[in-house]
Amino acid sequence: MVTEKDIWGYLEDVFDPEVPVLTVVDLGIVQKVSVENSRVHITITPTYSGCPAMQRIEDDIIEKLKEECDLEVKVDLVLSPAWTTDWISEEGKQKLREYGIAPPEDEADKSVLFAEQTIVPCPKCNCKDTKMISQFGSTACKAHYQCNVCLEPFDYFKCLR
Repeated sequence: MVTEKDIWGYLEDVFDPEVPVLTVVDLGIVQKVSVENSRVHITITPTYSGCPAMQRIEDDIIEKLKEECDLEVKVDLVLSPAWTTDWISEEGKQKLREYGIAPPEDEADKSVLFAEQTIVPCPKCNCKDTKMISQFGSTACKAHYQCNVCLEPFDYFKCLR
């Protein structure tokens, strides 16, 4: 008998296609898992309502679960409540740092509105002397920064609340 705990464990092996070091569990997009009889029902929330990776993530979830257990799998995408970077696990934030992406800081980034620069530590050398190069990085959920000390460019996973 497959349990909800088993399913959560299997989901630890489903990775985000845009940030391949994060699982869907690290990212916090899996909202609910239920197992009834021979059916698994999973509810996911996109990081952005127009996130182009969601269909791929849904397909990867279904493929992984069919690989691990002989159950019917249904995945629902919900937009409410809206995803927030608060849902990224601490392990996920550490994985981002190790991958070279600065995880979201504790406060939502309102610097654009008030002309204050968000202090984003460099994931390479941990120096706080960094500057934003572009509000938009390799994906819409990231901004592009550069360290003024080690001169390394890096992405910053924007804080959303």
